[in-house]
Amino acid sequence: MKKLLLLFLFLPIVIWAQSNFEKAEKLFHAKKYKEAEVIFQENLKYYPNDIKTLERLADIFSEEKQWEKAASYYKKLKELKPTEADYFYKYGGCLGMRAMEVNKFKAFGMVDDMKAAFEKAIILNPKHIQARWALIELYLQLPGIVGGSESKANAYSSELARISPVDGYLSKGRIDEYFKRYASAEKNYLKANEIGKSKVTFQKLYNLYLNKLKDPKKAQELKRKFEA
Repeated sequence: MKKLLLLFLFLPIVIWAQSNFEKAEKLFHAKKYKEAEVIFQENLKYYPNDIKTLERLADIFSEEKQWEKAASYYKKLKELKPTEADYFYKYGGCLGMRAMEVNKFKAFGMVDDMKAAFEKAIILNPKHIQARWALIELYLQLPGIVGGSESKANAYSSELARISPVDGYLSKGRIDEYFKRYASAEKNYLKANEIGKSKVTFQKLYNLYLNKLKDPKKAQELKRKFEA
């Protein structure tokens, strides 16, 4: 009898929470983030460890570029579900975006946590493409004295090539472009575009022609072919 009474008392809260979540979801997809946040936060009072609610709040703060808040939610998510690679990747990504907003000294203090998060994402999902891209960019952007390394960036690029040939060529092109080896970058972007034939591969090559090689003729010819 006591269990039955508790069920009747608890059931309306569950129904209310589900209804509220659906309402907040609609607001989220309509990009009414502030309104959605209020409802999701209300849900969290009753279910503080609800994965879906925490993830939505993390998404909202990411959309609003509130990186510190977003990172705090992804941190809780990866603690609650330590087998989910994307939570580690997104946590590291939020730290990376936050590092761009703070002074260099504070940013360098966040590097180890970023690396650890991306590396953990790869351990959990050996085919995680975005985490490898993030590590490539991290090793390119960091000064050598705090861990920057072209060889490590190349190592992750080689791993990408084994998983996705397009990403392999794109990442090699990115590394070459970063070090101003534009002729070599062109070759890699051309190979990526031959395989991928996508907006992404076109854009990388187009931007290289237009902004780095200063060759508008090649850029326009590439654009003509792509649009055709």
